[in-house]
Amino acid sequence: MTQQIALRPGDETPLQMLDRTVAELADDPLVHWFETPLSARRIDLLADGLAVALQDQGVTRGDRVALYMQNDPQYLIAMLAAWRLGAIIVACNPMLRRRELAHLLEDSKPVAVIALNEILDTARQAMQHVIGVRVLIGTGATDLREDCTRPESDLTPAGVHDLVTLAERHAGAAYDRCAPAPENVAVLTYTSGTTGPAKGAMNTHANIAFVSRLYREWLGIGRADAILGISPLFHVTGLTAHIGLSLASGAPIVLAHRFDPTVVAGLIERHRATVTVAAITAYIALANHDAASAHDLSSLRRPYSGGAPVPPAVVEFLRARIGLTIRPVYGLTETTGPCHICPPDIDPPLDPETGALSVGPAAPLTRARIVGEDGETLEAGEVGEVAVSGPQVVPGYWQRPEESAAAIRDGELLTGDVGVIDEEGWLYLVDRRKETPTGKILRRELRDSRPVT
Repeated sequence: MTQQIALRPGDETPLQMLDRTVAELADDPLVHWFETPLSARRIDLLADGLAVALQDQGVTRGDRVALYMQNDPQYLIAMLAAWRLGAIIVACNPMLRRRELAHLLEDSKPVAVIALNEILDTARQAMQHVIGVRVLIGTGATDLREDCTRPESDLTPAGVHDLVTLAERHAGAAYDRCAPAPENVAVLTYTSGTTGPAKGAMNTHANIAFVSRLYREWLGIGRADAILGISPLFHVTGLTAHIGLSLASGAPIVLAHRFDPTVVAGLIERHRATVTVAAITAYIALANHDAASAHDLSSLRRPYSGGAPVPPAVVEFLRARIGLTIRPVYGLTETTGPCHICPPDIDPPLDPETGALSVGPAAPLTRARIVGEDGETLEAGEVGEVAVSGPQVVPGYWQRPEESAAAIRDGELLTGDVGVIDEEGWLYLVDRRKETPTGKILRRELRDSRPVT
């Protein structure tokens, strides 16, 4: 079963969505950074100013720009600035240590690295043996707070270029603005590397725009909404369900640097946040904290969770404890977000064999099937590998043609996940193919291991 919405692939880019949203919002907020509102016009001007500064430093179309930052407005500004030069973002987890970050930088070879001041030393160390990095820019987490004082020069005390000072100093200046094509790579989002070294999925502008509009249409999000931005922005969830959804809908993003239950509960109430997609652990942490009962969370009418299976007992616990009905979404880095998503007002069914909660039907314009060992399509109710095709599937991995060809065949992604699709089209996940026996044995083991009630 698929919800009927109007959606077309490949006819818009995130920058085009931004231009439309800036024209509509003007001085209305596009970002709420804690209590500080940042208007769409200001975000737009700062992105242009930083683009001028990056272009002056030689950044051009096709270059990579690494972002090593938390959920702060500067992440959005830096991303937009790089895109306006036709550059590709390298999304780096700010929790990465030197060796892990060095692998990403060596693999992507960025010409610029933009990092939070508190982790600049790690960035410097990771850059030491990477040839071609010409620009290092730092930023403080509080630099866009209303009472923050900017340095007199464009350099921080550490001798690194300062992001906000550069952006403000060059705002309004002319530069060679680029208009990336939908098929151009927008972001390299690195996989976890559980089956080998982390590799960069090439999320295109078309991938991001499609998923962003999917969230907007599927969840019914508009300017009257507010997006709680608690998923990491370096992850595809933060990229599309937070940044992309905001650009597509005009709904402001509520950012809070890092997840903290007390802070998040207060921001939900203050900004009347209506939608978010977050790890189930974030909801559990919120429910187990005193802040849940101290603040009004009732505005959050579209809370979704992805990244890990959601047990039915946890759904019931969260509904009883904080009044939120969590619905699942399923996707991968290689699908730029959801390939399956539960309709907003329908409780997903349980698989009678395993007791697993469904992650939803296939998203619009998305084809999902279950394949056997020889790649044959299995019947409804049979267990095998989940294979997905659609406008959200990436073209491949950065500079890894063999791995790309093995994982993505004629536009269809072999996810490595084991699942079953029922007669109604609902997908139930079982486990990872690479770490388990055959589907039949796994299904029997899961069924037999369910607690007796």
